[in-house]
Amino acid sequence: MNLLKVFFPCFSILSLTACSSLPVKPTYVSPAQYQSFNCMQLQAEYNRIQQYLVQGVETPKRTGMGVGLGLGGGWGRGGWGFGPSISFNLGQSSNTKRTEVSQLLGQQDAISQAAKFKSCPMQIVKR
Repeated sequence: MNLLKVFFPCFSILSLTACSSLPVKPTYVSPAQYQSFNCMQLQAEYNRIQQYLVQGVETPKRTGMGVGLGLGGGWGRGGWGFGPSISFNLGQSSNTKRTEVSQLLGQQDAISQAAKFKSCPMQIVKR
């Protein structure tokens, strides 16, 4: 029984730290948004994103509070009907440093795909 009391917390801590050390995978970004860029602009944008990644990504500040007003309907004791509803949302933003890095890596991939399509010579930095 004592073995379980020691093993379970240690296993939990190890599994939680293992998840945070996984490499960040790029989010899909469409290369179509870089279609109007010329070769120099593509390289400049790629370099700007790379410099931002090297300097350290800061997550944008967001408030986690919102108020909503709407019209709802449903089945109740008096039958079917509509009525006003108010909702208050307090929560955590999913915009973390990992999601921001993932978005930036996706933008870099989209830029390199657009450059390849236009036959631009690009200096791609390996991650």
